[in-house]
Amino acid sequence: MKNRIISVLCVVFFLQTLVSCANHQPRAYQGAMAGGGIGAVAGALIDRRNRWRGAMIGGALGSAFGHATTTIAAQAREEAAYNNQRVAYRSNDGWERIEAEPIDYNAQTQCHKVSEKRWQGGRLVDDTIHEVCESDKTEYRY
Repeated sequence: MKNRIISVLCVVFFLQTLVSCANHQPRAYQGAMAGGGIGAVAGALIDRRNRWRGAMIGGALGSAFGHATTTIAAQAREEAAYNNQRVAYRSNDGWERIEAEPIDYNAQTQCHKVSEKRWQGGRLVDDTIHEVCESDKTEYRY
């Protein structure tokens, strides 16, 4: 009975995360899905007695973590673009840090280029350039 309740709660939490991702941030669902997939595999490998339970719990936790990280990164990019200054966020435990810095603005397309760097455990793990547009972009070139 206890395992069934845990499984149902994990499924509800996972589905709620996916629905909230799709409604608020267009890229957040990618982070949630990647985190959920990695978490499910890790959970299944860790829980040797009941691999399904491990996959469900790992998937739910990974999905929540992936969604949160992607949402925070998007917020940092938008703040950097609209305030035209460097923005940095650090997790409470200090393990992860996200920095966003504006690079360029194109008045014709109303899009900002923003450099985003992500550190985990003091090591740079991602360095990308994103576009943040003030309106719907209809042209895919600069």
